[in-house]
Amino acid sequence: MKLLDENSCYLALKTHDARFDGRFFIGVTSTRIYCRPICTVKIPKRENCRFFPVAAMAEAQGFRPCLRCRPELAPGNSVLEVSERLAHMAAGLIEDGFLADDGIAALAYQLRVTDRHLRRIFKDELGVSIIEYAQTQRLLVAKRLLTDTALPITEVALASGFSSLRRFNALFKERYRLKPTDLRQKGPRIDRDDVFQFDLGYRPPYHWSSMMTFLGARAITGVEHVEQEKYFRSVAIEGKNTTRYGWIEVSNVESKSVLRVRVSASLARSIPLVLTRLKRLFDLACDPTQIEDVLARSLKIVRGLRVPGAFDGFETATRAILGQQVSVKAARTLAGRMAERFGRALETPFEKLTHTFPKANTIANCSVDELSSLGMTRARAATLIGLASAVESGNVRLDVRMDVSEAIQALTDLAGVGEWTAQYIAMRALSWPDAFPHTDLGIKKALGETNPRKILAMAERWKPWRAYATMNLWHSLNDE
Repeated sequence: MKLLDENSCYLALKTHDARFDGRFFIGVTSTRIYCRPICTVKIPKRENCRFFPVAAMAEAQGFRPCLRCRPELAPGNSVLEVSERLAHMAAGLIEDGFLADDGIAALAYQLRVTDRHLRRIFKDELGVSIIEYAQTQRLLVAKRLLTDTALPITEVALASGFSSLRRFNALFKERYRLKPTDLRQKGPRIDRDDVFQFDLGYRPPYHWSSMMTFLGARAITGVEHVEQEKYFRSVAIEGKNTTRYGWIEVSNVESKSVLRVRVSASLARSIPLVLTRLKRLFDLACDPTQIEDVLARSLKIVRGLRVPGAFDGFETATRAILGQQVSVKAARTLAGRMAERFGRALETPFEKLTHTFPKANTIANCSVDELSSLGMTRARAATLIGLASAVESGNVRLDVRMDVSEAIQALTDLAGVGEWTAQYIAMRALSWPDAFPHTDLGIKKALGETNPRKILAMAERWKPWRAYATMNLWHSLNDE
């Protein structure tokens, strides 16, 4: 674990600098409470402050979360180094609820490392054990649900990953010196019993209009919709024994540096996973200042541009393959036909959300004739079936859990998947900040260069943020 510069942390705390939100937490020894650096409480004395890179480390040393700044709302961190990435891949799986059904040995197997190695790396990088981290994540999710929803306590416990109400109550009281009902009495109530509302923090600036333009142009008919700077989509979350269906709505509250999320109550038990996926889709781990400092030295940038991620990796990868050598509009049309033909019909309050996107096992069992009848070439149909089969078998995993180099290799091993497609999928589905589809026609046009080797050489100066350079280059074409 990298040591924090405590003097710099204290200065950031004194100025409530939002750029440091989520990068560290402050434990105050006089109150035994830990906060975000943007907390508006009275600034504690320097000698009373302890600084932690993750919330779990603060809780492991006996601090409990501040009820005002709510540490569970802090944005996450982007990581690049191998050991850091492994630890954060494990943390991502834990946040997705992996340990609710399987143990640490299964987690290590999923990441292709030994149990012992994973435990050591996790402790070294994040400062706490895997179990301590998992407990903190469950408790912070529970705290959010208790504060922001009217879900029954038992439902809160189950949605947070606890197998029993008794264990939930005991750990909550042990860590926070409160009963779950204490927060429930103080918390707000939702206006409707079929909708939950949450806020997800980000580091400003955030160029929201460009995100909406990008997603809107690629929105799959029936599955996604962008209107009046709001993003809507249907949702299908697969669990161990069931699939939950519903919808989400996302808007930007710039004055508070948060995205406001509305979630249908049908997704109550999947809320932690829904919120985690939305953080990836909207790139909320991004530190724009750090990235722009690198890019602005040699590239005209637009402040606050994010790299759109993926709510569902297979859906995004399918959309990328459909987009090979056709227009954005044509790919969108084909994806909409797939949803209508092979997805699940869904009733929502929104006229333009009618289906969920088909899962990999559905497409893997399709014939080339079935897919090509939608208007795509037979070669494209065969590539989609190959992708779906690889995802279903586990040979390709389309999310941040997979090593990027291995993922790109596995993708390019598939017939019909080239370097551009693999890099685009890495940029979005794998949230890889250094992905760079250097053969892209838009990048060639923006740079005024057609030689791929020269383009790669030019991009060396944008490492490790070439995905953000890509977004700026694409954005520059829109300004012409």
